[in-house]
Amino acid sequence: MDISLINIFRPICTTGAWQDKDKGTATRIWIYGKKAVSLQSMKKIVIVGCGYLAHIVADALLQGLLPGYDLVGVYSRTAAKAERLASKMLEQGRECKACTSLDELLALKPEFLVEAASPAGMKEIALPALKNGTSIVTLSIGAFADIPFYKEVKKVATEHGAKVYIASGATGGFDVLRTATLMGNASASFLNQKGVSSFRRSRFYTPEMENANQPVFSGTAREAIETFPTGLNVAVAASLATVGPEKLQVAMESTPDFVGDRQRVEIKNEQVYAVVDVYSATPEIAAWSVVSTLQNIDSPIVF
Repeated sequence: MDISLINIFRPICTTGAWQDKDKGTATRIWIYGKKAVSLQSMKKIVIVGCGYLAHIVADALLQGLLPGYDLVGVYSRTAAKAERLASKMLEQGRECKACTSLDELLALKPEFLVEAASPAGMKEIALPALKNGTSIVTLSIGAFADIPFYKEVKKVATEHGAKVYIASGATGGFDVLRTATLMGNASASFLNQKGVSSFRRSRFYTPEMENANQPVFSGTAREAIETFPTGLNVAVAASLATVGPEKLQVAMESTPDFVGDRQRVEIKNEQVYAVVDVYSATPEIAAWSVVSTLQNIDSPIVF
């Protein structure tokens, strides 16, 4: 069989096609260095929410870090953002549709949907995506503090053979948190630490924050995400891995001159005491946790 490659190799990756002259057929390929991968063999993914984090995921794909995936569509309530992200892919020779509705996005029949929008957005897209047979990788875990919604998502996912993958976001250690919880008699707590700049334009700001650590919030994970709809998704993720949104105690404090976010999860039972303490200077870690999750899904060795 005479197979000829049609394209020029670029430093990182490019697209092309191979021609099977015996059968008279052509197959689109994606080239990583000197390795050619058929796009037909890739898993189709789409992204909902086309902000900063979505661009990091797209860049990781273009850099060859997700060779098993083909980004076929993106959707945002702000059409210009979707167009910008789709254009980035097209500039690198990758076909990617900027969709104007969720229905149009799901019509592409993706195997995976990366959600990088908000808990409210997650509530809108989860059930239609799962009924489409599309699994979800989500960052907006705060949506699952709504227990009836959480149960409905589990039910629909099971009925349609799909799954929801919870990316670790700005925290981690879900394996040890779940393990310690399974052993029984576990208790857990969560601390979020932010700089005063995060609160200056909010109703939580007080002048005392400028000079000393100040408590901002104390309550359950469910109460936390209701109070901070986009700021404590990781607390809900930690609660799902441990004692649940109604039982995990969450505290938030403001610290002068602090930059970034600190997420500290503590769990203990009669035999185990563990602390997962993660500091991140920027939100980028959340997007990279999506990349890590996608790699894990596609890997023959699963962490």
